[in-house]
Amino acid sequence: MKVLVCSRSGNVGKSTLVRHLLAPRLGNAPIVPVESINADEADEQAVRGKQFAHVQDFLLSVDSAVVDLGASNFEDFFSLMSTYAGSHEDFDLFVVPVVPESKQERDTVMTIKSLSELGVPAEKIITVFNKITRPEEIDTEFRMLHAFHAEHKSFILRRDAIVYANPIYASLRSMSSPRSIFDIRDDPTDYKTELAIAIGNGASDDEKTVLKGLIATKRLATGVAAQLDDTFKALMRKSKNGT
Repeated sequence: MKVLVCSRSGNVGKSTLVRHLLAPRLGNAPIVPVESINADEADEQAVRGKQFAHVQDFLLSVDSAVVDLGASNFEDFFSLMSTYAGSHEDFDLFVVPVVPESKQERDTVMTIKSLSELGVPAEKIITVFNKITRPEEIDTEFRMLHAFHAEHKSFILRRDAIVYANPIYASLRSMSSPRSIFDIRDDPTDYKTELAIAIGNGASDDEKTVLKGLIATKRLATGVAAQLDDTFKALMRKSKNGT
């Protein structure tokens, strides 16, 4: 499966969905980041929007991939996708994150409109409620999106396509060596035993703090992985009447 995660807005958690929700559950599918802002010019992994032809060539040569489209390259990428008529058909699914902020919600609606104008069918476009603290927010914070869906039915809207805010994501961003939630959950190290040994050996407060943090992060990873499993199932469920 080939998935494009996109939004006209930044700060909606696209990279989190790509790295921790989608790629690991699509057979560790390769990730193609399309971003220019804050990208190192020497970083060959950061594909620019104007290099769409290279992205297209890659998609045609693999069975699965997740493209992470940065907001700064949205216009270029979509313009080129329009120029290469039918290139949107290389993607099996378009995932549009939405967060409980009015600007980002408006940009989500505009993103869906852009996809529809390209000719992407409704059953291939799905929103993900991201950075949610309480389930009730889906009804109270996204009235514009619900109204747009009720009127147009141009995308899939599912209450269970949801990712909750969790401190583990900040912990992952702060790690010097990137790790996935699966890696942390499945880490066989018994950090509680290591902590007990460290305390017995008179470890410093800093050493004990690190081990306590690892214990907490692993516990968080176990719960988050299960929740993301449910979210992925919601994304992959066959559509019926826009739901």
